[in-house]
Order: sequence, then structure tokens, then C-alpha cells
Amino acid sequence: MPPKHPLAIRWFHWLNFPLLSLMIWSGLLIYWAHDSFFAFPAWLYETTGIGFRLAEGMQYHFLFMWLFAVNGVCYVAYTLLSGEWRELVPGKDALAQAFQVVLHDLGIRKEPLPKAKFNAAQQIAYTGVVLMGLGSLVTGLAIYRPVQLAILHQVVGGYQNARNLHFLLTVGYVGFFFMHVGQVVRAGWPNFRAMVTGHE
Repeated sequence: MPPKHPLAIRWFHWLNFPLLSLMIWSGLLIYWAHDSFFAFPAWLYETTGIGFRLAEGMQYHFLFMWLFAVNGVCYVAYTLLSGEWRELVPGKDALAQAFQVVLHDLGIRKEPLPKAKFNAAQQIAYTGVVLMGLGSLVTGLAIYRPVQLAILHQVVGGYQNARNLHFLLTVGYVGFFFMHVGQVVRAGWPNFRAMVTGHE
């Protein structure tokens, strides 16, 4: 019996978690230097020890940025070459189908959902997070090299706009993570095991 999730997909999935965690951590080291949104109280920086570490944060962020980007490019390339994209990319009726998934999850819809590897809500979420990764890479490069990548810098609306979008995308990752974990817990152990061993 073929695995539900191929080995390559499982590797890309599990590599992405520590890489994204390290990106967020190092990003906070950078963000502390200019908390433009006043998103975090001073005691948080003091308690976690992420204050006054701008240079260290930049070094780690730019290192893990490339690993995060390479992992993402390899994932997208694999899904395209293997045909896995057919299971992941939402179809034309995805929004209506995703609404039915939400109704089912809330217990309003009693009929079982159609059998599929990924339902429409998952397809939208997983495709969305890939696009978010691209957005993080583009806005990050625009912040990192605003002079050398002047065209990219202009496309994203300038330095501050790129920084705002970069921060909001990070918030989106955190939201996606909690939603994703909640859905995995709800789906049960076989679903989790399939992403570890490939089989339910």
C-alpha cells in the first residue's frame, strides 16, 4: 500500500517547523531594535533575553532565511514534478466546499464530507501558507537589500511597507500553526502518524 504522504513531503514538512521557529526567534531579536508596532511589552524582552541582540539576530535570520527558502523551493518543485500539486491546489469550487468543511467541523453539517486526501479548507490553507512563504522571502529580501534590489523594494511599496507585511506574515504563520495543530489533534493519532511514517 503506498504511503499517504511520500517521504519527501514528510521531510519538507518536518524541516519547515524548526526552520520557521528559528526564523521567528531570530526575527524577534531584530524586531526588538525597533518595535514599530509596540506589539510586545518590555518585560517580555527582558524575560526572554531577546533584547540587545540585534547583530546576533541578523546573523541567524539571514542564515536560516536561505535554508527556509531552499526547503520551500524544493517542496514546491517536488509537488510539481511528482503531481502532488493536484491534491493540494484548491479547485474552482474550493471556497464553497471549504464552507461545508467549516460547518462539518462545527457540527452543523451532519453528512460526511467527500473522501479526499485533503479537503478544500486544507487545500486553501496549505496553498496559502506556501504563498505566505513566498511573500516572506520577497519582503525579507526587500528589507535586506533595498538598494541592490531596488525594483523588488518598489514592488512591495518601500521599506516600511515591506517591514509591515513581513511582520504580518509572521503573525499569520503563528495563527496557522495553532490552527494546524488543533486540526491534527482533532483528526486523531492516525492522521499524525501518517505524517511521521507515511501510513495511517
